[in-house]
Amino acid sequence: MEREAYQRQIAVLLILTFLLAVMWTACSSTVKERREEAAKTEWKGTGRYYHFDDVLVPGELKYQQKESFIYETPRFKTGVMVFSKWRVDVGSLVDFFTYHMEKDNWKMVNSYRGKESVLNFSKPDRTCTIKISERWYGTTEVEIRVGPLGEKKM
Repeated sequence: MEREAYQRQIAVLLILTFLLAVMWTACSSTVKERREEAAKTEWKGTGRYYHFDDVLVPGELKYQQKESFIYETPRFKTGVMVFSKWRVDVGSLVDFFTYHMEKDNWKMVNSYRGKESVLNFSKPDRTCTIKISERWYGTTEVEIRVGPLGEKKM
């Protein structure tokens, strides 16, 4: 009898472990799917590449040319692009950039969320920082900085 009870306990434990593993995978894919869906649906218009062919910007954001600058040499391109829009859901904007930067082969280094949200990405030869700020008068400002990584010293 004790052996049968022990075998039942083991069987129940294995079933619970299996169910937990299935639920864990289902939850993680659901979060990823929600992020992708938010990135696709919240920003209905197509995105646009401005001065950097691997940094997609939502088409609804207005480019602020007077506040932006680009510096280019034969070896590299760097610059700051500033965009704004009235009444933006910052969370969906963060999701948009996170999703599309990863699609363009950027790796997320870290992110900060608070009064200002900051997303830091890198590639082997460059970095990109995206700062999203909500202004008190209702406008959201997005500042995108792209620059080269420092050269390695040997």
